[in-house]
Amino acid sequence: MENNEPYVPEPAISRLPWYLACVSRLRAQGVEYVSTTAISQELNVESSQIAKDLSYLSIKGKTRIGYEVKELERGLYDFLGFRREHKAVMMGVGSLGSALIADSGLSRYGLDIVAGFDVNPDVVGRSLNGKPIYPLSELSRRVGELGAEIAVIAVPVESCAEVAEMCVAAGIKALWNFTPFRIRTAPDVVVQNTSIYAHLAVMYNRMPRHKD
Repeated sequence: MENNEPYVPEPAISRLPWYLACVSRLRAQGVEYVSTTAISQELNVESSQIAKDLSYLSIKGKTRIGYEVKELERGLYDFLGFRREHKAVMMGVGSLGSALIADSGLSRYGLDIVAGFDVNPDVVGRSLNGKPIYPLSELSRRVGELGAEIAVIAVPVESCAEVAEMCVAAGIKALWNFTPFRIRTAPDVVVQNTSIYAHLAVMYNRMPRHKD
């Protein structure tokens, strides 16, 4: 089936949550209208870039007034998929996996982690934040029962490739990978590699260097 939705570049998608956070704060302050210039001053992003990014939404600003804040906030939530529920499974229930399961804030953005999977007998069979923890060997059977389409991966790096393959074989459609390993898989599976360590490396590299 042909996809008639307009293509949105990934850098533009990654900036839209910044705009959402900005207009949500303005709405809470009682601001009714906002211009791209005002958003630019808040976020240090060029006004022309903001206007181009917002052009992907079916929302039009008013000349000399700007965008209606409430309408823009709703439009951004809808466009980004934050209002729809997306069921996910947590692969690896160590310190990071446990923290993500316990993070109730993710549900505000449409992500519902419905269960976890692990090989550690100390955690398998228990529940965390009301979510059951199953043995990894049951993944293929449980994914369909749970209705999950997303897998959040926080396993040891040496296990990442194997776990990703298991997820895809079980019918998972998207992988959110928190390990340093860059997952490559079938082209119809969405992969978002989010390495905390890579961001740490960039931050450390940009900090002033001190002599030992």
